[in-house]
Amino acid sequence: MSRVSSNPIPIPSNVEINIESMEISVNGPLGKMKQTFTDDVLLDLSENILRIRTTNDSKRANAISGTARALIANMVHGVSVGFEKKLLLIGVGYKAQASQSKINLTLGFSHPIDHIIPEGIIIETPTPTEIIIKGIDKQKVGQTAAEIRSYRKPEPYKGKGVRYSDEIILLKETKKK
Repeated sequence: MSRVSSNPIPIPSNVEINIESMEISVNGPLGKMKQTFTDDVLLDLSENILRIRTTNDSKRANAISGTARALIANMVHGVSVGFEKKLLLIGVGYKAQASQSKINLTLGFSHPIDHIIPEGIIIETPTPTEIIIKGIDKQKVGQTAAEIRSYRKPEPYKGKGVRYSDEIILLKETKKK
């Protein structure tokens, strides 16, 4: 069994888990998520602790058990606390403005960029140069942040562009005569 899957998942009191054959559904104060797994893993829920075991000793079952544990732990964390990514816009005239269904980005191009917000994601702009992406699905939050960042990645000489709040950009030295 993988090292990751050997760790039990503690279930908070405000989260409810239903296991039906190969599908697990997690309900919490922020929402509901479902995930289907193969028959290589067994899910054992007892006393607010979820344990994952393999049905056989194959390499595939070992890999699936670790992945299943990580996915379920992310689901539990997402419906109870939620996930959040913060982006910063660095550059003169770079700004963002969020509405209900899309975010309008001005990133130094000749045209503004309208990025459509996926379902289940909330985007806030507390200041014109900050973007906060929130949601219960870790994969959707990360993918949305990566898509917005891909419009203008930080360049290595001045550091202008869209970057994660905890990202460190190593600046290159300019050419000298």
